[in-house]
Amino acid sequence: MVAITLPDGSIRRYDAPVSAEQVARGIGKRLAAEALVARIDGRLTDLAAPIDGDARLELITRDRPEALEILRHDCAHVLAEAAKELWPDIQVTIGPAIEDGFYYDFARATPFTPDDLAALEVRMREIVARDEPIRREVWERQRAIDFFKSAGEHYKAEIVADLPVDVPISIYSQGRFTDLCVGPHLPSTGRLGTAFKLMKVAGAYWRGDHRNPMLQRIYGTCWRNEKELKDYLHRLEEAERRDHRRLGREMGLFHFQEEAAGMVFWHPKGWTLYRTLERYMRGRLERAGYVEIKTPQLMDRVLWEASGHWEKFRQNMYVTESEERTFALKPMNCPGAVQVFNQGLKSYRDLPLRLAEFGACHRYEPSGALHGLMRVRAFLQDDGHIFCTEAQITEESVRFTELLRSIYADLGFAEVSVKFSDRPPTRAGSDAVWDRAEAALRTAIEATGLPYSMNPGEGAFYGPKLEFVLRDAIGRDWQCGTLQVDFVLPERLDAEYVGEDGARHRPVMLHRAILGSFERFIGVAIEHYAGRLPLWLAPVQAVVATIVSESDGYAQHVRQRLLGAGLRVEGDLRNEKIGYKVREHTLAKVPLMLVVGKREAEQGSVALRRLPGGEQEVLALGEAVDRVLTEAKAPGG
Repeated sequence: MVAITLPDGSIRRYDAPVSAEQVARGIGKRLAAEALVARIDGRLTDLAAPIDGDARLELITRDRPEALEILRHDCAHVLAEAAKELWPDIQVTIGPAIEDGFYYDFARATPFTPDDLAALEVRMREIVARDEPIRREVWERQRAIDFFKSAGEHYKAEIVADLPVDVPISIYSQGRFTDLCVGPHLPSTGRLGTAFKLMKVAGAYWRGDHRNPMLQRIYGTCWRNEKELKDYLHRLEEAERRDHRRLGREMGLFHFQEEAAGMVFWHPKGWTLYRTLERYMRGRLERAGYVEIKTPQLMDRVLWEASGHWEKFRQNMYVTESEERTFALKPMNCPGAVQVFNQGLKSYRDLPLRLAEFGACHRYEPSGALHGLMRVRAFLQDDGHIFCTEAQITEESVRFTELLRSIYADLGFAEVSVKFSDRPPTRAGSDAVWDRAEAALRTAIEATGLPYSMNPGEGAFYGPKLEFVLRDAIGRDWQCGTLQVDFVLPERLDAEYVGEDGARHRPVMLHRAILGSFERFIGVAIEHYAGRLPLWLAPVQAVVATIVSESDGYAQHVRQRLLGAGLRVEGDLRNEKIGYKVREHTLAKVPLMLVVGKREAEQGSVALRRLPGGEQEVLALGEAVDRVLTEAKAPGG
């Protein structure tokens, strides 16, 4: 007798082993038609997998979160089957599901063309229409190796040969296509649907090693239904329109060049934006009780060895030698902050001590990973290190999260989620220390009342952390802020304070950042606002533009009034039509235009126009200056 417990608590009993597919048919035809895979005792499996003992069973349908990864993985298999049908000599390698889609790597002498992708899509839809059953078998290892070698699939044979001896050789077949895969998969290709699209071709080394042959990787996207696919493609179009690299060029903010790969050349307008954001952050931190420090860029490897960074982070550090000593550009600010704390004996009365640093860091990132402002090698962190007692962790964490959420709101990000990242595989400190740190951080986040999700194994090497994730205007998530509880670094770098009992104690170190990397955050903000930054943050807040040359003198007077009030203003006295000027400054993402002509000069007024497409309002000059000044005031001031 087999007892199957369903999610609603009901139990179905069978006299012999049964499959999830049979259970689904017994419940109803509709569920049987909609089920994609099953979860048996917490593990995802094929619907056809036998259940030969008592078990808990969930049937996974398209509307469940788990369904997307299954659909995308099956889409990769259908792509591989289509490629083998169109080009029988092609070799298939690996094809996993990834965020928003899937890919498959192929060994093919001839490069894929756009026409090839179109032909593949057509064939994929034919395979779906065939509704081919998908079957799983477990093969003996040598049988699998011989099969793939005989089929000319030498990469697959290599994968099988390299699998640990205790791993079953799981084989899936659909139509005439057979692949090595752990599964699970849909019961048939027809369940996949047609909400997929092939996106692009890229190169990829076999097994990610540049010494191996170069393969061709076809990327695709796959969704539950046509609406989700259409929405995703729209988001891609919108993301392209908002690309900070293009907008940065159009707005004259920054550029990159090969002589300093991954490092930003800030132009005057971009540097104005940068300094405006830094000035705002500095003011918020000062009012929150932080004192600012500045630590060296270059420090002896002895310090990095003591902190643990040399062992755990050496591959990402830039190193130089001088006078027979080895130095490293700092990839992180924390060891320097401990050195500041260690100058002069601290008392418990000095805690919490909140040290802020706008610290310039350098980290080696592979050239292929660089991406505009989003992934650079030189960046500034709005770093902070709070030295406190263990009893102060919760209060300081709550205080920090309130500050962080207020700053994000000021910067236009209303949706913020939190991830709890616990101990990584490579870490410093004992398990007992990590137990204490994780418990303290969990108590702290629960005290904030904020919901959070787990992000297993993604903590820093010296402590668990909270990751604060912003959602932008088109629904993309960006991890920016962090809060980390660290018992390890104060111990390694011998930080201590005198407690109420007169004895020496180790402080707890809270590492925290709000924006994270200034460079990356500016890139996120540019894309969030599609370049149309809030008035207080815009590098050029207004342009004074003339209609006729007779008003040039008055235009200069208006500009000087605005500059004198502390506003960032340019003048446009060119002999061009006003419509041309409006279009040009709209493209440059300038928020305001103050238009002056002969009448405005005579009346001492301006025509205030909001870009893009805003209505024009005629105001006396003094009133216009006051209004713009009020609107341009930085929030949180």
